[in-house]
Amino acid sequence: MKLSKKESLSLYETMVRIREFEESARTLMLEGKLGGFLHLYSGEEAIAAGVCSELGDEDCICSTHRGHGHIIAKGGDVNRMMAELYGKDTGYSQGKSGSMHIADIGIGIIGANGIVGACIPIANGVAFALRYRGRDSVAVAFFGDGASNRGTFHEALNLAATWRLPTVFICENNGFGMSTPPARASSVKNLSERAAAYGIPGVTVDGNDPVAVKAATREAVVRARAGKGPSLVECVTWRHHGHYIGDPAVYKDPEEQKRWLAADRDPILRFEARLVGEKTAKGAELEAIRQRARDEIGAAIAFAESSPDPAPETLTENVYR
Repeated sequence: MKLSKKESLSLYETMVRIREFEESARTLMLEGKLGGFLHLYSGEEAIAAGVCSELGDEDCICSTHRGHGHIIAKGGDVNRMMAELYGKDTGYSQGKSGSMHIADIGIGIIGANGIVGACIPIANGVAFALRYRGRDSVAVAFFGDGASNRGTFHEALNLAATWRLPTVFICENNGFGMSTPPARASSVKNLSERAAAYGIPGVTVDGNDPVAVKAATREAVVRARAGKGPSLVECVTWRHHGHYIGDPAVYKDPEEQKRWLAADRDPILRFEARLVGEKTAKGAELEAIRQRARDEIGAAIAFAESSPDPAPETLTENVYR
C-alpha cells in the first residue's frame, strides 16, 4: 500500500498519542492517583491506528477492556477520557464507568466492554442496525486471542456470515489470553483460519505494522460496504505490560519480551525508522509530533485534576437499575 506523507504521519501521530496516554496512565496508577483497573494497550498501537484510519464517523467500533487505543484512534476526547479515569464529573460517564466502559456514540464508539468477547455479538447488532437503516457504514469488533475461544465468537461469525452483515472482526493476538499463550489454547496456528468454517475471508497480518493493518482493513471494509459480508483480520502483536496494572507478567519469557520491545519490533520505533529511511519524514518532524502528544496528554491530566468530583446526589443518575 502506497501512502502519502500525510497519511503516514497521521498513522504515526495516532500511535504516539496512544502510547503517551497509556504510559502516562500507568504512571498515574502506580502513583496512586487513579483507582479501579487499568489494562494497557502499549505495544498494540499499530492495530488501532491502522484499523480506524479506514473508518469514518458513521462507522462504528465495539471495544474491549483494553480499549483506550481504539477510542483515541476513532477520535475520542483525551480530556474526557483522562477525566473518566480520574472518576471526575467531566469524564465521559461522569466518573461512573472508569477505564473499561468509555463510549462516544456521536463518533461511532459504541463502547468498551469489560466482559471478554462481549463486544463481538454487539458489533453484529450494530451492523444489522446500520444495514436496516440503509447506511453503507460498517461495524468493527475488536477482541483478543483469548476471546476467539469463546462461544460468542463462533456464534457471531456464523450469524454475520449467514446474514452477510457489514461486520469486520479484528482479532488482536497479543500472545496471551491473560497468561495463556494461544498455542496452549487453540488448535490452529493462525486464528484467522477459523474464518474458513463460516465461508468468509480470513487473513493474518503483522499487527505491529500499521500499513499492513490498514491494507487488510481496507479490503475488509470495502467488502462489507459492498454487501458481501464480514471478514476476520488477525493482527499478531505483543502487549508490553502485564494483563493489567499489578500483573507482574512472570509467565512471559524474559528473552522473548526483550525481542518484542526491541526497535525492530516495537510498532512506533520501527515505523519511525521506516519513515526516516524512506525519507517520508525527518527526525525533527517526528520529534515535533512526539512533543505535541506529550503536551496534549499533559493538558488532559491537568484538565482531569482540576475537574470537580461528581456530586453525591448524582450517584444514581444515568445508571440502569
